Amino acid sequence: MDNFLTLYLNMSEPKTKKNNRSVSEFIDAVSHLTRREDSKVIASIMGEVTKKEPYMWGDSIIGYDEYHYVYASGKEGDWPMIGFSPRKQNLSLYIMPGFGIIEDLLPSLGKHKTSKACLYINKLADVNMDVLKSIIKRSYDHMCDKYPS
Repeated sequence: MDNFLTLYLNMSEPKTKKNNRSVSEFIDAVSHLTRREDSKVIASIMGEVTKKEPYMWGDSIIGYDEYHYVYASGKEGDWPMIGFSPRKQNLSLYIMPGFGIIEDLLPSLGKHKTSKACLYINKLADVNMDVLKSIIKRSYDHMCDKYPS
């Protein structure tokens, strides 16, 4: 089961859905200057890795590509294969397969925190950008292997 989606198991229908809101307008509206500029960099990296256009998911998640999941319970839906959100406290990157596939990269990433499927970074200046790019690529590649289109 994909880690981040477990948060939504108790809902009858996911509230966070892909929509046509403007990603660039959303990023331009981020009030924290560093977080806004860092979001542009992350958006660029994720676009390069996925070769996909970003979409807004809900009000605050920028997602790339998507997959359809079906659980044994019959619950199903769609979710981005990789994405991020410029939150008030940090940049949240959604690492959908979890951290098992990238745990060897985390020690050399720099200052960060993790939760079940989120990688939290205060600012990109705190991390090794080559390692971050590797994390994004490995996570996305894993999801493509798991959910071929």
